[in-house]
Amino acid sequence: MSLSLIHHKPLSSSSCILYFHSSTSPLTHTLSKPFFLLHSKTPTSSLSLCASPSNAPHSSTTLISLPYLQQQQEEDTEEEGHDPYDPNYNFFKTGKWVSSQDLPKEEKLYLENNPHISWHLATDLNEEPEMSLENEEMGCCQKRELPEAEGIVGEIVKRARNLPQNLTLEEALVEYEGRVSEKECWEVLEILGEEHLLLCCVCFFQWMRLQEPSLVTPRACAVLFPLLGKGGMGDEVMGLFRLLPSTKEFRDVHVYNATISGLLYGGRYEDAWKVYESMETENIHPDHVTCSIMVTVIRELGHSAKDAWQFFEKMNRKGVRWSEEILGALIKSFCAEGLMREALIIQSEMEKKGVSSNAVVYNTLMDAYCKSNHIEAAEGLCVEMKAKGIKPTAATFNILMHAYSRRMQPKIVEKLLAEMQDVGLKPNAESYTCLISAYGKQKKMSDMAADAFLKMKKVGITPTSHSYTALIHAYSVSGLHEKAYVAFENMQREGIKPSIETYTTLLNALRHAGNAQTLMKIWKLMMSEKVEGTRATFDILVDGFAKQGLYMAAREVISEFGKAGLQPTVMTYNMLMNAYARGGQHSKLPQLLKEMAVPKLKPDSVTYSTMIFAFVRVRDFKRALFYHKQMIKSGQMMDVSSYQNLHAFLDAKAAPKNKDRSALLGMIEKRMGVKVRSQKDEFWKYKKRHVRKT
Repeated sequence: MSLSLIHHKPLSSSSCILYFHSSTSPLTHTLSKPFFLLHSKTPTSSLSLCASPSNAPHSSTTLISLPYLQQQQEEDTEEEGHDPYDPNYNFFKTGKWVSSQDLPKEEKLYLENNPHISWHLATDLNEEPEMSLENEEMGCCQKRELPEAEGIVGEIVKRARNLPQNLTLEEALVEYEGRVSEKECWEVLEILGEEHLLLCCVCFFQWMRLQEPSLVTPRACAVLFPLLGKGGMGDEVMGLFRLLPSTKEFRDVHVYNATISGLLYGGRYEDAWKVYESMETENIHPDHVTCSIMVTVIRELGHSAKDAWQFFEKMNRKGVRWSEEILGALIKSFCAEGLMREALIIQSEMEKKGVSSNAVVYNTLMDAYCKSNHIEAAEGLCVEMKAKGIKPTAATFNILMHAYSRRMQPKIVEKLLAEMQDVGLKPNAESYTCLISAYGKQKKMSDMAADAFLKMKKVGITPTSHSYTALIHAYSVSGLHEKAYVAFENMQREGIKPSIETYTTLLNALRHAGNAQTLMKIWKLMMSEKVEGTRATFDILVDGFAKQGLYMAAREVISEFGKAGLQPTVMTYNMLMNAYARGGQHSKLPQLLKEMAVPKLKPDSVTYSTMIFAFVRVRDFKRALFYHKQMIKSGQMMDVSSYQNLHAFLDAKAAPKNKDRSALLGMIEKRMGVKVRSQKDEFWKYKKRHVRKT
């Protein structure tokens, strides 16, 4: 017996209605390579899932069918009790994937009436860049406080901290041979890893391997490999993994989990999949941790949520039990594609099978709804979360505060901040950054943003680069570029490394202020610190220098960013042309147009409009007419308002009898669709007409 899920009410994860139908077809789906996921086909009429929850034996399994996760090869007959006009049922039957942004208005999730949170609701929306929340910010990675190093552990750690340059750690530990236990080795690796002494970790692990007997154990691998991955040392993870003994002790699922986890942290997703394949080759049975890690790897490899679900089904056929980790990874995969409705269905079904949702799952769902501007739905999930006895975390409040910060509603952010403290949670730097940003996005509110920043420092919270970026942006919006630069200097004085977002925000403030000298200073600082700029940084620098007449500096920016792989675009040349035209360098414009042809950039209407207006300003109507013809020939056309401005400009600048002016006016009037006739003077009736004599 299998279950078809028909989700009639997407408001909460507990409102799923199930219908039963028979399904006896076995599944023989296999998965050998990550790219095979894109081409996998399911030979049966439904994707069944063999559930073996942690609180039930494997013998008592239930088949659950999720037909909306497949592309059906043939049209199924309507089952009894199903409404063929139900949009959710039609979605499941057709297998059509629709993100929450495309849902009909009546199907969107809204907050139930709740007096406690009614003040959170707002009507005005403001599109802002999405917030990226990592696992640690979601509340699933809590840093464990290690005990103070004592005894032999403390001595080894001390030597690693103060290692002379002409001495290796292996040489410094000669006297400890035969004196260190396996447990003490784990403690040394943990402490060195937390202090980011990763090279010392690798050297100490090599020293452990050379001891007789070897001190390397599966537990030591489980400690070291994730630490190296977080430090970006994926090569070392693979190297140490290959050097492990081929004994049964190290053919353990925990060793493979640690290796895959380290490679995942280090962004080595292809290598992570290869390690999983070797795990299958060695017939090592995966567990729920393996499944949750690999679901994340599949997502990071760029595959769809459907592929992650098919992998999950394969793990269930292997007898892997369901767990909170798997639920969290699946929910994240579906939410990343905007499929929150399907994520709610999976959450509900897993809860029915004994896998309870935790704060991480709810935070992931809430974050996805906030990013899609469904804050009311996120509030509803928060209410449901509290009703189930799950305590909100700091990340829960931060998600809501960031959403209202994007809507520029600082009063609501302040109330959330107070509510957070009322339930016993301490606001962190992210919390106050949301408040700073909420004030800073509005003009003449920089003082309130600065007050929030000072309040954060007063309560003992160290600002982050994001906090300073929000403060600099607040000053920029209010036109206070000098204060923005002072905030940047304070940031450097406190030892906080500016991010590329910080640099870009400050450069934009200086560009608007026309401060080319400081703009050059910050750009040189970026290059000395080897900070790679983005496309926004590139455009801001080019526009800032060109508008101040520093054309060579703008050219230098284009050259430097070209070395980094950022080539100029049509927008880049449009900014240069505009700056040259405003600076009276209209003779350079044809040369710039020829330069655009080298990288095969096609001029747009803005390009031609800039050139036409530039030549009309200097009364070169012949060239203006020529480039207008080129614009029409290329299929481009100015908008009506630009044509009206050009028409008025020609009336003011050109002599009435200029033939190029007349031709250009004729084209303009034709494009405008209305012929503008010149007014007749009051003596037109009395003018004599010259009759040609025959």
